[in-house]
Amino acid sequence: MAYEINQVLSTSFSRLKSGGSHTPTFASHVRGVLASLLPRYGLLIAFLALWQVSSTEGWINPAIFPPLNVILSALWTNLANGALLDDIAISLQRSGTAFAFAVVTGIPLGLFMGQFRTVEQALDPILQLFRQTSALALYPVFILLLGLGETSKIFVIFWATLFPVLLATIGGVKEVDQKLIEMARTYGAGPLTIFRRVILPASVPAIFVGLRLSATTALLLLIAAEMIGANKGIGFQVMNAQYNFQIPLMFAAILLLAFLGLAANALLVLLQRRLCRWSHPNA
Repeated sequence: MAYEINQVLSTSFSRLKSGGSHTPTFASHVRGVLASLLPRYGLLIAFLALWQVSSTEGWINPAIFPPLNVILSALWTNLANGALLDDIAISLQRSGTAFAFAVVTGIPLGLFMGQFRTVEQALDPILQLFRQTSALALYPVFILLLGLGETSKIFVIFWATLFPVLLATIGGVKEVDQKLIEMARTYGAGPLTIFRRVILPASVPAIFVGLRLSATTALLLLIAAEMIGANKGIGFQVMNAQYNFQIPLMFAAILLLAFLGLAANALLVLLQRRLCRWSHPNA
């Protein structure tokens, strides 16, 4: 054992003495990280750097476009003193409730419509009509029917988020390879088994595409819903800061919404990779 330890130590010492050719240096590691990040985030980093320099040097009006460090400072200050925490909780509650209702309604309905062509043909025209009608255009109607409280805000977000999930689910079911279904029938599988073992797993990637679109739509509609008749929420803070000419706070609230959208998308992507490992062989 002592002989083996001496051999390992002597080999390691000789590698270090020869310049550590087998051990990557810190500089090479940094270059590798930059080489992987710059192709994807290089343009974004350049845009943010240009914003910071342009505002600091006065190339653009800093009263309208404050420097990024001022915006981040306003964001941190309002998070630290708790001014934005209640708004975040209320906004997440509104968008999360609407998104949950859209998922619970859209996925089962989409799975049903995707399997029965006659049902889809009968419902598709009215779905297309509702889908092409802007949720914001219908918001006054929802207010008349449901009032100016939480129900109308949640319902307008639900209305906008329902259709991406529903249509993606229908498309996912219709795109299932018919040869797989025929093969399952050949082996004696019943309709319920075919749905559970063939149709549903094959539709999951398309369903997640709809979920990601719906999550983004929920945050976009959240802003509009909270700008009318609300006294709490991130959308309200955007409008309130604009009215009071608190421009750094306005951009901070907008930046916070962007972070929430990125977090929701990353969470759904992670969940999709966990549930659909067969569709990501290299993940």
